[in-house]
Amino acid sequence: MTLSFGTDGVRGDARSELTPEFVEALGRAAAGVLGAERFAVGRDTRASGPEFAEALHRGVQHAGGSAIDLGVVPTPAVARWCDDQQVAGAVVSASHNPWHDNGVKLFAPGGRKLSDDAQHQIERRLSAMLKNSGGAVSARDGASRSLAAMPGAALAEEARRRHVRSVAESVDGRDLDGLRVVVDAANGAAYETGPECLRTLGAAVETIHADPDGFNINDGCGSLHPESLQAAVVSSGADAGLAFDGDADRVLAVDHSGALIDGDQILAVCAIDRARRGRLAGNAVVVTVMANLGLRQAMASHGIGLVETPVGDRHVLSALEDRGLVLGGEQSGHLIFRDLATTGDGLLTAVQLLDTLKRSGRSLRDLAAAAMTRRPQVLVGVPLPDGPRSDDLDAALVPIAAAAAGRLGDAGRVLVRPSGTEPLVRVMVEAGDLGTARAEAELLAESVAKALS
Repeated sequence: MTLSFGTDGVRGDARSELTPEFVEALGRAAAGVLGAERFAVGRDTRASGPEFAEALHRGVQHAGGSAIDLGVVPTPAVARWCDDQQVAGAVVSASHNPWHDNGVKLFAPGGRKLSDDAQHQIERRLSAMLKNSGGAVSARDGASRSLAAMPGAALAEEARRRHVRSVAESVDGRDLDGLRVVVDAANGAAYETGPECLRTLGAAVETIHADPDGFNINDGCGSLHPESLQAAVVSSGADAGLAFDGDADRVLAVDHSGALIDGDQILAVCAIDRARRGRLAGNAVVVTVMANLGLRQAMASHGIGLVETPVGDRHVLSALEDRGLVLGGEQSGHLIFRDLATTGDGLLTAVQLLDTLKRSGRSLRDLAAAAMTRRPQVLVGVPLPDGPRSDDLDAALVPIAAAAAGRLGDAGRVLVRPSGTEPLVRVMVEAGDLGTARAEAELLAESVAKALS
């Protein structure tokens, strides 16, 4: 088995790469390392979800623990349950990937993403377990229990209610009355909780892509495919649209004109609003290296500090906790409000944005435009040659990136980095206009390719 941890758990094709045996072994390894006697297991709407959830239950039980089934719930609902109950957790989901992929996200007791050390320990234990078993892990006699025999329905309903209630309470008694919102649930885990929470707060809600069948999750919809949401917002005359991903830990927004509002813009709006209200601890936010230049400029213009991390929400959370900050996130719409939740939560982010929108008395388009001006960003992937990666690859890329940055000056930004998931070097260029960004990205990609050859 060649699967390994990426930026957010383990993922693979459920038809070939990811197997119940692997997931069972992962459950055993995780329970052993985390030392958790109790696990909460949730999943999104993929057809393969029940089988893998059952495999996780077996694995936890084989390690001497017990697992409860929360059924189909958003990833942040599982994290919140883990926080409330002080238990570890797992979510069977491949996030924004198509239906045929699946994966496992793990939470340490208390609903926190795994530390690097815990993740490495689980990887080592899993590798040894699979090696000793020849790649297969068989169930012990009598250890396997069908999910159907577990009291999952009541627990799932309770987990969903807790999530909706906690998100609704995050706006301190205010409501969203008068706002018209279209929700694209991506045929995923938020197909019930998203609309229910917004209606609880008084918003008028229209839903699209909220009829999961196990195979239509993220299929031409959700945060990676917001086109139908953009059209629906315009045609219905709504104030805003919300596009979740499959497990609802991220969200993108759409303004009344159909324009997309990405995670950087949402972060800017919320950061500026919190700073004005004295609720931005440390007067700083946490972003990844991929944050748009426009966000960086906006934070500087408002006197808000900026802390940068590698890509991945667990790095964002770690920086928030280490520095005592409360707000951070990624361009993908994965935002963390650390004073309100232990992990990224698309529904919580949506409610925080809509609350800011209503209090401002402005349109979402005007609010986002006032917060930041998004700078054109061009991304190019340069394939790595076959063979082992050079140990000094990063060092070799530094002068190439520095030369491009020198040409752009303060009007642009350059990022050149080896991919953590693919045999590529990723080239990113931002500039004041799209033409300059494209031209510089092409030139930079050529330089990187020559250096790699």
